Amino acid sequence: MIQGFRSGMLGIDPPRKTAAVLRAIDRLGPIGGAIAVAAVRHGDRAGVIDERGSLTFGELGARSDALAYGLRARGVREGDTVGILCRNHRGFLDITFAAAKLGARALYLNTDFAGPQLQDVCAREDVSLLVHDEEYNELVAPIETRHRTLLAWTDGPAGEDTLDALIREHMGRVPSMPDRRSQVVLLTSGTTGTPKGAPRHGGRSLSPLGAILSKVPFRARESTYLAAPMFHALGFAETIVAISLGNTVVTRRRFSPELTLEGIAANRCTGLIVVPVMLQRIVGLIESRPGEFDTTSLRIVLVAGAQLEADLARRAMHALGDVIYNFYGSTEVAWATFATPEDLRAAPGCVGRAPFGTIVKLFDNAGAPVVGAGRTGRIFVGNGFQFEGYTGGGNKEVIDGLMSTGDVGHFDAAGRLFIDGRDDDMILSGGENVFPGEVEGLLITHEAIEEASVVGVEDPEWGWRLAAFVVLRPDHELTGDEVKEFVKANLARYKVPRDVNFIDELPRNPTGKVLKRELRARLARVGD
Repeated sequence: MIQGFRSGMLGIDPPRKTAAVLRAIDRLGPIGGAIAVAAVRHGDRAGVIDERGSLTFGELGARSDALAYGLRARGVREGDTVGILCRNHRGFLDITFAAAKLGARALYLNTDFAGPQLQDVCAREDVSLLVHDEEYNELVAPIETRHRTLLAWTDGPAGEDTLDALIREHMGRVPSMPDRRSQVVLLTSGTTGTPKGAPRHGGRSLSPLGAILSKVPFRARESTYLAAPMFHALGFAETIVAISLGNTVVTRRRFSPELTLEGIAANRCTGLIVVPVMLQRIVGLIESRPGEFDTTSLRIVLVAGAQLEADLARRAMHALGDVIYNFYGSTEVAWATFATPEDLRAAPGCVGRAPFGTIVKLFDNAGAPVVGAGRTGRIFVGNGFQFEGYTGGGNKEVIDGLMSTGDVGHFDAAGRLFIDGRDDDMILSGGENVFPGEVEGLLITHEAIEEASVVGVEDPEWGWRLAAFVVLRPDHELTGDEVKEFVKANLARYKVPRDVNFIDELPRNPTGKVLKRELRARLARVGD
């Protein structure tokens, strides 16, 4: 509550407005309540700016009311699953807030899905209405749903089966409050197989916002450039944070480092939400064209979704200043830790400390606590906002009420957490435990290396060995032996990759995580 007043999310309002704010949060939870509160407190302020222009918070609130009313008239009921396959734009917000006002179940689909993967997930989650952008017409054509499909974004003339048409038809109407809470289903990243659904109810607590605001100094009535995908946990969470604070969300459907920097300058954005690969491209552009881009308005650059390597953290702070915040969490546990600029100056490779109301502990494979600086263990988190178990069955391991993130890490003497790698990425090579992430972090510090990824490969002599994939910076050359010598000079001999592969780019999903299964498949093809 204190963080809410400090940030400006909560304020001293007239009794009638205060009553409306509290009623909206209580009845609709933090998602539906976010736009209801913003419409009451910041109605005339721009709520979203996308490629079609701007909409005020008042307009967004009215649009989601009309859409919720129209969806109910179309037959969508509380508890029905609404699949959302959208890029970053106003339509994503319209359907998100309308689903919350209906008490529906909102399923956020990855815009990088292939057809069979999309069909499998929609069938598993029993999607009754599919909302999508026009560019996915062919992809969704084989999918049958009870309430058919609606277009969220079209590049040509809009037809009847669009969100805009339904909103126009029912504008001015307000749906009755739902009897049940809405549910949000985010999908795991799917870098190792078919994504799992990770559901959670919105609840009626502001604790998620309080946790973020206790570490990251967002303020009300500012502007946030949202570059990360809205369907991903990071983009989704920060969209709701921005709306709750009355912050204008500036976004585009596709990421461009140049257009992002231009958008920040034009709208005097104080916040930027990115995944590490986006930050890398933004920093690279600034470095190649010094003095050309105005980023002086930025107070916060929040990075998450994949590992923020120490070298990129240093480069980003040099290019943008002490405004970098590294957010560590997962789809299942939500948030775990935040690294502030002070943390990153002192220890650029860290993910920081737990925020307000959060517990982070390490356990060994037997479930015993791991205590002491520098000792590696499995990371477990408790924050009261973990997911409710996978929709297809199963859950994350829980010890003493704390949930596993699937990562291993260690604390330093100052209590800052470091991620050593994925629990299932560790390999045993010649009797030694090796985490590929440590080697990756070293490789990208080489002046000739732009990106690197390291995977474990079965080996008849050593059990497992490391194979490195390297992307060189423009106009740089390097040999495989030189890569090995660089690792040997900085790490133990058993951590030196036995194979070095030079490629043009690393395969990634939309949130920037490297698809290591594709790298392993490439090695298998070469072996055949």
